[in-house]
Amino acid sequence: MLTHGMLSLWSGVSFIVGTLRGIFKVVTWSSKLWRFFTGVNKGHSSSSTISGSLSLNDPGLRLLLVGPSGAGRTQLVDAFLGCTEDRAPWSSPSGALTESVRRRALVDGQEVTVVDTPDLLGQRGDGWKAREALRSLQLSTPGPHAVLLVIRVPGAAGCVDQDAALAVRATLALFGAGVAGHVFTVFTHADSLAPGQTLATLLGGDAGGLRAALSVCGLRAELVDNGAHCPPEDRRRMCMRLLERLEEMRALSGHFVHELHVREERMKEELLADMSSELAGKLGSM
Repeated sequence: MLTHGMLSLWSGVSFIVGTLRGIFKVVTWSSKLWRFFTGVNKGHSSSSTISGSLSLNDPGLRLLLVGPSGAGRTQLVDAFLGCTEDRAPWSSPSGALTESVRRRALVDGQEVTVVDTPDLLGQRGDGWKAREALRSLQLSTPGPHAVLLVIRVPGAAGCVDQDAALAVRATLALFGAGVAGHVFTVFTHADSLAPGQTLATLLGGDAGGLRAALSVCGLRAELVDNGAHCPPEDRRRMCMRLLERLEEMRALSGHFVHELHVREERMKEELLADMSSELAGKLGSM
């Protein structure tokens, strides 16, 4: 027969075990909720290393790419990150993205995180566009240093011009007027321009109100040749020049903070306070 002392000891042990189980459940639940808030999704995030290893303590440069189909967003990401994959598993048979994805790499010792998006400026429904725009922001938490608006250069051979003014308006509608200070326009297919033609000549001619469209976002723009025929060394120089300009933006303006990021941070703080109080109560009763 169990003595009174043994029963008391067993009761104490049972209480401690129950408390530890409760703590474990709380920690497991908070871990899942944290992954939800920070947009971590193993199926939609990939990393590659050009040199060295990634550092979780240094978030590095965060870029979010938007633009119409056919502009060359994914090719630009591949050029940034040195990716040689033919097609990502989250893309459609045509190679077009079906949802936002996050990719990381070290470029000359600098960690670069790129969030690539499907065509948020196309003809899909407003509900889908809104959800994907917010998902892309969540994947770039605590916020992108630059939103790269990728469109074909006006006058690209064999292509219908993409309306830069419409693309800028759509980008501001998706992410809010506050993003204007972080938008950087990247004109692709520069190889299709006439010899000697530059971004300055394009803006000087103001073809189709191009200068007026870009002035909304501070006339920040760059011409790139993302064609398959571009020599690797030229592509590398192009990427380094673009990254240098984006680093300058980062130094001057920091990162873009959307209302989504503000609410997420507030909810994290409230969750931390609630769970700390609950855990403190459990520990105090041990």
